[in-house]
Amino acid sequence: MLKKADPTIPEEQHFILLAVSPGPAQRRLAVAIVLGLLVALFLIIGPLSGVRLPANNAFIAIYATAMFVTDSITAILLYAQFSILRSRAILVVASGYLFTALIIIPYVLAFPGVLSPGSVVGGLQTAAWLYVLWHCGFAAFAIGYALTKEEVSEQRVWQGKVRLAIALSVAATATIAAAGALLCIADAAVLPRIMLDPARFSPAWPYLVGAPIAVMSVSALVVLWLRRRSILDLWLMVVMCLYLIEIPLSYYPVPTRFSIGWYAVRIIGFLSSSIVLTVLLYEITMLYARLLRAVHGQRRERQARLMTGDAVAASIAHELRQPLTAMVTAADAGLRFLDRPLPNLDKAKAAFKQIVGDGHRAGALVGDIRANFKSDMRERTSFDLNELIQEALALAHADLQKYGILIQAEANGQLREVTGNRLQVQQVLLNLITNAVDSMAAKDAPRILSVSSQPYVGDRVVVSVADTGPGITPQDADRIFNPLFTTKSNGMGMGLSICRSIVEAHEGRLWFAPNNPRGAVFQFTLRLASSGLAPG
Repeated sequence: MLKKADPTIPEEQHFILLAVSPGPAQRRLAVAIVLGLLVALFLIIGPLSGVRLPANNAFIAIYATAMFVTDSITAILLYAQFSILRSRAILVVASGYLFTALIIIPYVLAFPGVLSPGSVVGGLQTAAWLYVLWHCGFAAFAIGYALTKEEVSEQRVWQGKVRLAIALSVAATATIAAAGALLCIADAAVLPRIMLDPARFSPAWPYLVGAPIAVMSVSALVVLWLRRRSILDLWLMVVMCLYLIEIPLSYYPVPTRFSIGWYAVRIIGFLSSSIVLTVLLYEITMLYARLLRAVHGQRRERQARLMTGDAVAASIAHELRQPLTAMVTAADAGLRFLDRPLPNLDKAKAAFKQIVGDGHRAGALVGDIRANFKSDMRERTSFDLNELIQEALALAHADLQKYGILIQAEANGQLREVTGNRLQVQQVLLNLITNAVDSMAAKDAPRILSVSSQPYVGDRVVVSVADTGPGITPQDADRIFNPLFTTKSNGMGMGLSICRSIVEAHEGRLWFAPNNPRGAVFQFTLRLASSGLAPG
């Protein structure tokens, strides 16, 4: 999986469900909905197909109101998606849902018996022709959506003003809907006859209603299939399939309104109208969940940084203050013993030996810091390593985006969980990623950060963080993990030493190697939790 944190192109597309490919589970669910609905209709409606129920105008009013609300909310949410993605295709499909919501208004006004004994506007044929306009119009918008989708490699975005684009879309869609409605209302007397009376369809219904809707729906289905890429494509195809299911149910075997099949078509229509809205609401829930996880991740990262900083500060202060004070005192004493008319060489020699001993004691700083971390292995738990890698990348997102660094982070589906202190392992991973970013910041060559996890020897997993920076020079290779050694102008020289201490406290190992053709690869091992490695 190759992603680019480009400062000019928002990376929100990688986190919005309508801009990612559907997985096998979504595809199976879509097929199950279509096939399940067909089977249910055959089992339920089949034996009752000849039954004609009483006209229920209240049902029509409720149905139309629900459709209007559903399509309006869907259009609003899609316009919101456009304001984020700035994709012309999203703008087109949002206009399609707005079109259907607007057409429903004259449809209710023209339907006989809903608001008045006859039609409020138009004539006997108006509602039927508005139904045709409604379904064919949305299918046309679906085709327009599929044809205007941007290629992933080009990453084209709308460059105009978002509010102006939405305003123009709403105005154009309202104009189209108004023009179509006026045509159906004004020419109701001369339009071909679809209705024989307020209830019965004419024999020409399959040619005047069924055929246009079928042609447009099949065309939209084919175009969406050929250009399918996202979850939105998948569910729009389901909508087109439901449109096709409506056609035979509306006319066969009883060509009349208020039959079992006719009422079933209204229910199917509401389902088709609700599908994309359901996906959008699910997306909003997922985005809130991701936001909450990101906030918790930042808090955990802040806690880990504070814990690490406190430990380092306490260790350095404790280990260095006493030996340095003793060294200064011994040096002063040695100078006094030498600065006499008759120098006391024996006492001066003893003072200098004391300085040497205190110097060796100061060098024991590494062992003390490592001991601090080894004694701080609180809360050893099992956790998902792939999730931890994604959290660390999200925490470093600002620096990755700032320097336009390409991210290669392929999740390993075979690895489930590792065991250890989650906060400390996250700190190790974030430290290695930060070092990689710093090493590539000053380079003009392609900047690529690769983070991966693979099975290792036995019950171990190895995590790799690779960069394309200048790499580690041979003279620094032997001291890169030494405390207080750093190649950064503003570094403390404690990061890698602390990382190695944490990894070794987890009974693991941290090392580095050259990255071909350039850069460095830092790797560390962790212990897999029980049943951490998926079979096969």
